[in-house]
Amino acid sequence: MNQFFYLAALTFFGISVSNAQVKPGDTTLVSTKGQLAELISLDRGNHKYQVADYFAKPKQSDFRLSPNGKYISYREKDENLKNHVMIKEVATGSIVRAIEEKDELIRGMAWINNDRLIYVMDQGGNENNHIYAINIDGSNNIDLTPFADVKASILTSIKEQKDYLIIQMNKDNKQVFEPYKVNVNTGVLEKLFNNEDPENAIVGYDFDKDGNLRGYTKMFNGTNNQYFYKPQGSSSFQLLHTTKWDETFNVVIFNYASKKPDEAYVVTNLDSDKSKIVLYDLKNKKIIREIYTNEEYDADLISLSRKRNWEIDFVGYEGEKVIIKPISETFKKIYEKLDSQFKGYEFSISGKTDNEDQLLISVRSDKLYGRFYHYDTKSGKITLLNDLMPQLKEEDMVEMRPITFKSRDGLTLHGYITLPKEALDGKRVPLVVNPHGGPQGLRDSWGFNPESQLFASRGYATLQVNFRISGGYGKEFLRAGFKQVGRKVMDDVEDGIQYVIDQGWVDKNNIAIYGASHGGYAVLRGLTKTPNLYKAGVDYVGVSNIFTLISSIPEYWKPYKELIHTVWYDLGKEDEAAIAKEVSPIFHVDKIKAPLFVVQGANDPRVKIAESDQIVKALRDKGVDVPYMVKYDEGHGFYKEENSIEFYKAMMGFFSKHLK
Repeated sequence: MNQFFYLAALTFFGISVSNAQVKPGDTTLVSTKGQLAELISLDRGNHKYQVADYFAKPKQSDFRLSPNGKYISYREKDENLKNHVMIKEVATGSIVRAIEEKDELIRGMAWINNDRLIYVMDQGGNENNHIYAINIDGSNNIDLTPFADVKASILTSIKEQKDYLIIQMNKDNKQVFEPYKVNVNTGVLEKLFNNEDPENAIVGYDFDKDGNLRGYTKMFNGTNNQYFYKPQGSSSFQLLHTTKWDETFNVVIFNYASKKPDEAYVVTNLDSDKSKIVLYDLKNKKIIREIYTNEEYDADLISLSRKRNWEIDFVGYEGEKVIIKPISETFKKIYEKLDSQFKGYEFSISGKTDNEDQLLISVRSDKLYGRFYHYDTKSGKITLLNDLMPQLKEEDMVEMRPITFKSRDGLTLHGYITLPKEALDGKRVPLVVNPHGGPQGLRDSWGFNPESQLFASRGYATLQVNFRISGGYGKEFLRAGFKQVGRKVMDDVEDGIQYVIDQGWVDKNNIAIYGASHGGYAVLRGLTKTPNLYKAGVDYVGVSNIFTLISSIPEYWKPYKELIHTVWYDLGKEDEAAIAKEVSPIFHVDKIKAPLFVVQGANDPRVKIAESDQIVKALRDKGVDVPYMVKYDEGHGFYKEENSIEFYKAMMGFFSKHLK
């Protein structure tokens, strides 16, 4: 799927002094266990479901088929809340533990071939990911990227070379990422290309199925992208075009079914507002034909069959929900079978064997967390593998309803409202406003949201607005939010609030705001911009000061510095610096009237702990009681089950105290 750049990790904040780790941030500001326990105790009532029912990790999850279909891997949680990687032999049912999760979380895992798995871990949430490889019996476990202070990620596997993987990491220059071919059995690395100009860094690589670098995207003068392509038979890369950074030209996959090797399926909006899927001639720089487009939303979903000579199986887009259009005759039959069995649910193929005779099907909805099924395409048999959250009964969950409304300056805005049963019975209920992170290029989506379901169980509605600058609605909608963070972006959130008030669903005098990352910033900005609108706020890893956010960017954000200035504000310009000060909550704490709860991961590489420390200290200096939860083994959000559950318990106690 087409996505905008993600600003990612930073190095671990802890330092070693006399063999003892110094905790990041100002530890004197953090609420005591007793204070947080008192807050948790306020969530009283005879509720059918407890917080842990929504946020305990599934007993089994993350199912994946081996390429030959002989094995299924999955995560299994033990009594100590560790999620180990298990391997089940399909024919015999025998199970072995391949990877034992210890202190550090396993952030992801996948099959690299029939005998070997890869998995990813960082240190305490610092996002300096290392990539590991291991045999399915747990032997030959090696770190493929054994380098300090380096962030690695997977670019692509090479089916035709089953023992190799193409990764990228910032090993030789912390500001840029370079591609390497790595042997997953031995760890031997081969650098494939040099990223030599941090001022105009390469920010994307396109490899073909044989592991050949065919094209790359390079930043140019800070706010433009240049795409370089090497035509078949050529010895050098040639500049294909120069575009604005926020325009899309993404090579999804090369057209291996064609005798013309320079054809590729591309997602682009260079000549349109909405992204569309096209077949493109990269040598002659022209569209061969349009594959799929949608008038209202970016079309960026496409899937091909490797087995059936790379024919297109389906295309699609995400609107209010994900919409799939079957193309191939084979997939039409599969889709018809799945649609018949799972009518009213969203379903997707989450894995398949190389022969495509076995599929893993993921099924979900706004009321169903998720189920995994095994689908034998030859027999047509569909078998339930696992219900991820069996304790949450669908009949007790509530609807996530898409909404559409106009902003005060005439933009069409989309979002979702999740209403508790009391609202459906005509009662105006308290509202939790939940702005998403990013802010650029991300969006809220339809589906099961454990936060919204928890809020509904306590009688609160949840509003999610895909405000201007959100992804999926075209480049002009994205651009409408540039240099509007904290301003028109917040206006859109407020217009959404007014819309749901006008529908008679919510009590205008009982509104809270909660969000993470940019959403956490929106909480603080909301409490200072419209202090009379909210009765409470929960800031989760949120920005409090745009100046300190931008001045502390990590090395590998530096190539994106001009883009940060485009999305947020250029602090080198007097007029924009003045706006940044106007919309930075730290400078307006005197306006905050509503109670605030602040939550932070100490090792957060994106929003440093200083962002939360600042706002807590400023309010404490004014005599305001601000509960402050910090976890010293987490980063940008809580991923350990015990930490997550404690956070949501405390938030429910906080809302119980301040929303009536």
